[in-house]
Amino acid sequence: MADVSEKSSTPALLAGFLLFVGFEVVAFYGLQYLTSGLGESNQYQEENTIVSNWLKTMVFFVAHLVLVIVAMLVLSNRMPRRYRGQVMGWFYLALVMSFVLIIPLFG
Repeated sequence: MADVSEKSSTPALLAGFLLFVGFEVVAFYGLQYLTSGLGESNQYQEENTIVSNWLKTMVFFVAHLVLVIVAMLVLSNRMPRRYRGQVMGWFYLALVMSFVLIIPLFG
């Protein structure tokens, strides 16, 4: 069987990057809207509890993880074979981005 591990070209990587950024922007604003009723807006008040902010964080993480896994499964089945090598790289980057996106979520 022939080796199909063909490297992606620069335009394919650029298109993947643009689609990744678009996905993350849409996912962030959608999840920000979904979790807008959770958490405390004023972090520095007396009697502040971490529970509501913890709930908002966990809902965001789990929902982002579900979106990323569903997107990975759909893309890995629909993309041509020569571009499938990119999917796991973008998947791992999306997992890291879920931690980074917490900062603007509470900002």
